[in-house]
Amino acid sequence: MAAKQLTMEEAKAHWAKTSTLMWTMLAIWFFLSFVIHIFARELNAIHILGFPLGFWFVAQGSITGYVLICFYYGSAQEAIDQEFGVAEE
Repeated sequence: MAAKQLTMEEAKAHWAKTSTLMWTMLAIWFFLSFVIHIFARELNAIHILGFPLGFWFVAQGSITGYVLICFYYGSAQEAIDQEFGVAEE
C-alpha cells in the first residue's frame, strides 16, 4: 500500500510534532548524560540498598533512562504517524 501524501499544512504539523518530541527526548538524554553527573558528589550522601545514589545513577539509572527514552520515543512517534495517516504497517 502506498504511503499517504500529506498536504503542505499536514506535513508542517507532522514535522512540528515530530520535532518537539525529538528535542524533548534529546533534553532528557542530555540531563541523564551530563547534568545529573555534575551532582554525583552531592547525591552520594543518599544511599539506596547500601550504594550511594550518585553511583547508582552512573551505573544503572542513566542506562535505564536511555532504554525508557527509546521505548517512549518509538511509541510516541508511532502515535504521531498514525494521527497523520503515515504509519508503517
